[in-house]
Amino acid sequence: MTTATLSLSELTAAATDAAKISAAASDAQRAGWLTAVADALDANAAELVEIADSETSLGTTRLTGEVARTTGQLRLFARVITEGSYLEAVIDHANPDATPPTPDLRRILRPIGPVAVFSASNFPFAFSVAGGDTASALAVGCSVIVKAHSGHLRLSERTAEIVAEALRNAGAPEGIFALVSGREVGTALVQDPAIKAVGFTGSIPGGRALFDLATSRPEPIPFYGELGSLNPVVVTEAALAERSATLAEGLAGSFTLGAGQFCTKPGLVFIPAGTDFAEQVAEASKGKPALGMLTSRIAEAYPDGLRSFASVQGVEVVSGTVDQDAVANGAAPVVFSTTAAMVQENPGQLLEECFGPTTMLIEYTDRAELSAVLAKVPGSLTATVHAQPGEDVSALVEQLSELAGRVLFDGWPTGVAVNWAQQHGGPYPATTSLFTSVGATAVRRFQRPVAYQDAPESVLHPALVDSNPLGIPRRVDGDLILP
Repeated sequence: MTTATLSLSELTAAATDAAKISAAASDAQRAGWLTAVADALDANAAELVEIADSETSLGTTRLTGEVARTTGQLRLFARVITEGSYLEAVIDHANPDATPPTPDLRRILRPIGPVAVFSASNFPFAFSVAGGDTASALAVGCSVIVKAHSGHLRLSERTAEIVAEALRNAGAPEGIFALVSGREVGTALVQDPAIKAVGFTGSIPGGRALFDLATSRPEPIPFYGELGSLNPVVVTEAALAERSATLAEGLAGSFTLGAGQFCTKPGLVFIPAGTDFAEQVAEASKGKPALGMLTSRIAEAYPDGLRSFASVQGVEVVSGTVDQDAVANGAAPVVFSTTAAMVQENPGQLLEECFGPTTMLIEYTDRAELSAVLAKVPGSLTATVHAQPGEDVSALVEQLSELAGRVLFDGWPTGVAVNWAQQHGGPYPATTSLFTSVGATAVRRFQRPVAYQDAPESVLHPALVDSNPLGIPRRVDGDLILP
């Protein structure tokens, strides 16, 4: 269903009815719906990749892998809900001998209701129509209305057709999934009283505007936004002395990957002062080609961001040029270099995200100066440490843990594993909440806790029945009980 056939109010009304049916369905039923969608997307992968490449210029290799990631996410959430711990079922039996006596209390997480999902430009599959937000919301029993991204509208419409048909054929209720498009419709979707939560991946200005709408409604709702991230990397003196060439090659590959349009691109790299690492990175970046960007708007913004960096006194262009036409010729890599002191003097200009294949090398004189400049870095999705075995980096790791949701060691942040342990989120502006948007616990965003006091067993969810018919992990009278 799209707004071509139904109005927004009709779509949200249908989503409300469908959410009630989905919430009452078993985990096994909903897992079947997710698996059916995954199978349908895999069966149509070649067609979808062709459409996606024509709209995004991301290339068939990258896009084919992204389809596989997307269907893998759907199947992961099918496993998550059938395993059962996502319900966080807790039972505390009545205790008349307590002071005061305590009643029988049983708590579980329940679906929040219809969810709005805003597609991302840079991941036309994995963070889009059938991406992680949609999959995690459907998994726990929510209905979903997706707002298509204008950068890949044809792909969104075709993907939605496949998803809707797969859900219908698998027995999911009508209205459980729909697609809309257009900025005004997206704004109205966030404000519609039927919508109970929003998932968003995009720019800080756009996300903040929708966040403000969501929280200023007569009934405020959660807004789970992934907005912007600089993803700082720290290289120690010992690491640089031992493997500078390898580090330069790795950095060049990471910040240019996908034309630098990954949300986990390493935008800031802190290095010891007085080395030739900048020249090594410049050399490693020379062979990286200019690549087409996702949209003309993004391509137009890229040179503006480069010129903003270059205009700051004390910032050097190590390789590449800021005078480029990314719309006509693609985005070419640019490496900047400056000092920690310059960043501390100009945080508003130098600690801005520039979406594209560029990175900023920042020289620090000692650990104290490094700590001081890191304190200026805004919240990020990731932070990375390159150190040598035996180095004491515990204080550094603690500081990085405060500003990022994922801390990496001796690797590069581009590439996000989809599994049970993943955390893809961080302090604002990386995200607007504490929860991950990737991995098993992404479902937690679209659930709310409900406790039942002295309830008859006949009205309880099966997860709260003493006999545990679902065979799931539960906490009973304070003890974690595994099946």
